[in-house]
Amino acid sequence: MATASKHSSAPASFEAALQELEQLVARLESGELPLAQLLTQYQRGAELLTFCRDRLEAVENQVKVLDGTTFKTWTPE
Repeated sequence: MATASKHSSAPASFEAALQELEQLVARLESGELPLAQLLTQYQRGAELLTFCRDRLEAVENQVKVLDGTTFKTWTPE
């Protein structure tokens, strides 16, 4: 059984991750994937979701800094 996804690297951007996640959801919902691929694709989806949440949190934190008029150098993680 394969446990690694062919896309196991981090996405280039939030937008790329979101696009890949949308495509992955469509494949999962199609009901045509074998069980082993379902598990692998689900794991990749979890990775992408974590990536997107982390990016959104980083932007939210930066907005809080800007709203608080506290200026500091922002470095994306």
